Amino acid sequence: MDSELGAWLRQQREARGWPKAEMARRLVQAAREAGDKSVPSASGMLHNIHRWEREGGVSERHKLHYCRALGIQPGQFGPGQTGELPGTVSPAGTALAASAATSATLVPAQTPGGVSRLAGPHLPASAVVAYLGRQEPGLGRFAVEREVLMAAHEGSDHAEEYEQHGIGEATSEQLRADVVRLSRLSDTGSPLPVFLDMRRVRDRIYRLLDRRLWPSEQTDLHFLLGCLNGLMGITANRLGYPDAAEELIRAGYASATAIDHRPLLAQLRQQLSSVAYLRGRIGESDELAVTGLEFLSQGPEAAHLYLNHARAAAGLGDADTARQAVAQAHEARGRDYSDDLLDIGGEFAVSLATHHALAGAALAAIEGAEGDAATELERSTSLYDQGPGPGEQHWFGGRPLAGADLAIVRLRSGALDGARAALEPAFALPAEQRIADLSTRLAQVRSELAAPVFRGSPQARDLGDQIEEFGRAAVTTGLHSLTG
Repeated sequence: MDSELGAWLRQQREARGWPKAEMARRLVQAAREAGDKSVPSASGMLHNIHRWEREGGVSERHKLHYCRALGIQPGQFGPGQTGELPGTVSPAGTALAASAATSATLVPAQTPGGVSRLAGPHLPASAVVAYLGRQEPGLGRFAVEREVLMAAHEGSDHAEEYEQHGIGEATSEQLRADVVRLSRLSDTGSPLPVFLDMRRVRDRIYRLLDRRLWPSEQTDLHFLLGCLNGLMGITANRLGYPDAAEELIRAGYASATAIDHRPLLAQLRQQLSSVAYLRGRIGESDELAVTGLEFLSQGPEAAHLYLNHARAAAGLGDADTARQAVAQAHEARGRDYSDDLLDIGGEFAVSLATHHALAGAALAAIEGAEGDAATELERSTSLYDQGPGPGEQHWFGGRPLAGADLAIVRLRSGALDGARAALEPAFALPAEQRIADLSTRLAQVRSELAAPVFRGSPQARDLGDQIEEFGRAAVTTGLHSLTG
């Protein structure tokens, strides 16, 4: 029975994507919240977990702490003690239990409403239980990939434990490699699993910052933490949660301020400016872009800030300022420049194709500048179609967004067929990459289709139906349904 309990404990932990160090931290936290001050430290608890998952033998006191940490009722603790609420086990959880070839029951964490709390109130339980695996048609590949990822993460966590004298070279290199990987994966992967992986790495950095560190180690960690919070903010906004996005970006800004990293401060200002614009706060977006330029005046990120300034100025009716800002963006982009954010790449290195797409979007907001906007957007779509240049990476939403802006410009001149062609890359996106920004932009396309020139046109009606269908299949639709 004890060995069965050990296997059950390990299964519950791994199903939630927690390495042993994270399980130890959560047990200590649960004990302290229950008023139990006699539990060992996280490192001492880690040794207990090694023993319990091998031999069982958990005391009644620690069983209660486990229940609190796992978010289950005492009657659900242990193999064969099911007690699940109806309908709470996800298909991914069932598949995981089957692939593990064990009789132990997977018990999902419960909130009062019966919704999994593994990844916050808006994230589906199946995405967390899958632990970043891809559910291929055969369960074998799924199980193998998941086990390989778990082994890699646990090995990294143990290396962290061995290097108690500070961060240690292996841990430092791994964290930087994780941030580089996640920055680039956020350009190409599906937002939800990428967000979950970002949070895992960020939680590890938080644990490390609780140690006594050298100043240089603290600086490095705060830099990576600022980058990760910014990346999580971008991803949260794509998933349709702008409030969470702004909170995450501001958290990143606090880390960047602590180490006075000016390129990172500028990048995070640009992110806040972008979110504010999409939320209709045009004046605030403009102010954030202008203050961001105080930190950085050249390079791709400075150009992005200039283009945010141009788009906001156009929205405020200041066409001259908008045109001037577009010209300044091109000039800033053309200067030789490098920093450690560009070395990370991905979200932190705006490609030339994206640069021209942003310029086109800004010009499209100026009355009478449709021709210049079309030139920039056609240049952008051409660069996207050619593929990334040296050292560049194209993000999955870049070409569809540029196409949507180009469709808006073409519809204003009555070119319905040209607009339809420009939207093809958007319609081809898989559901998990149909982000909030693109749904918003396509809603603007649909507004253009309501112009008198298209009234009664079957082609315009069909295009509007395609846009509506796109919205029903967007990733944000499934996520927001969890809040009802």
